[in-house]
Amino acid sequence: MGLAAGRRCAPSPRAAGASEGRAGARAGRLPSGQAGFLIGGANPPPRTPWIMSVSPVKRQKMESVLDQLKHHTTVVADTGDFNAIDEYKPLDATTNPSLILAAAQMPAYQELVDDAVAYGKKLGGSEEEQIKNACDKLFVLFGAEILKRIPGRVSTEVDARLSFDKEGMIQRARRLIDLYKEAGIGKDRILIKLSSTWEGIQAGKVLEAEYGIHCNMTLLFSFAQAVACAEAGVTLISPFVGRILDWYVANGDKKTYEPSEDPGVKSVTKIYNYYKKFGYKTIVMGASFRNTGEIKALTGCDYLTISPKLLAELSKEYVKLTPTLSVKEAQACELQKIHLDEKAFRWHHNEDQMAVEKLSDGIRKFAADAIKLERMLKERMFSAENGK
Repeated sequence: MGLAAGRRCAPSPRAAGASEGRAGARAGRLPSGQAGFLIGGANPPPRTPWIMSVSPVKRQKMESVLDQLKHHTTVVADTGDFNAIDEYKPLDATTNPSLILAAAQMPAYQELVDDAVAYGKKLGGSEEEQIKNACDKLFVLFGAEILKRIPGRVSTEVDARLSFDKEGMIQRARRLIDLYKEAGIGKDRILIKLSSTWEGIQAGKVLEAEYGIHCNMTLLFSFAQAVACAEAGVTLISPFVGRILDWYVANGDKKTYEPSEDPGVKSVTKIYNYYKKFGYKTIVMGASFRNTGEIKALTGCDYLTISPKLLAELSKEYVKLTPTLSVKEAQACELQKIHLDEKAFRWHHNEDQMAVEKLSDGIRKFAADAIKLERMLKERMFSAENGK
């Protein structure tokens, strides 16, 4: 059965916020957030989705769109700013190489960098081994610091250069968990982030089933990736709504989209419906939003990770918001269940040009930031003793 089997059950234009207009899905990028902070929510019984503007007088008596969204979806604040943790009172948090690189260059975090450098030197070994150990320690130090501020879990990412090395990812993930254990933090508070390559998905399957290590599959762009992740039984996936939109805007004639027709929204909607129709437990967390229209068009999704800029916009908007996604509607969809072995996965993923290009681009960018971080640590660790 082909991956396109069955209708996608996309939300209606009204539900996606027709008042947003075509301007609601601009092609311009927002600065990417570097960490996600979970701030609660739940899925109530579904209702007919709709959004209606209200008068200024009624605004004072109703909740903001952000507060309403939290009733239907677990909202995640997508930011690397520790101050945002205090402001949004998150439950969970996410880090990635870009966040660590940026934060490691800030004066406020130099003590963590110094501790990581000292740890790498203490373990000894070759220069390469010392740098790698310092990098792993730095990721864990940041994660441990975040965990002091939140009651839930933190996601720590495995080196993107291992994206096609199943055993390498498993080994690195277990090493990170061991470092957290040394810091007195159990694996129940950690999500290991892995690239959603075939090797990454299979590494996640082993980590979940054999070691009880929970995984967050990132850089997910295709339906094939989502199906494979569900079959692997991973804890959470992060489909990138905005990056999908970016590709279609850059490579097609159409430059603006209604929220319900946004390619990223339609992708996550199909994945959500498929998971709920066939009872998969893997959490769907929409990520990388470009505008509030995309967010409202995915109301009811398990989790949504949102930048502080868009959270602020949602907190100042007062319209009636109801779910566009629901388990009941998903179960009524005509999607058909499929199975993907490695050959089928590679073929179907390869058929999606957008997904192939965005996955490889994401891996390259995360790898580039990892290399920059290593160079920074190398200079800190060895330049002084070499007289440079």
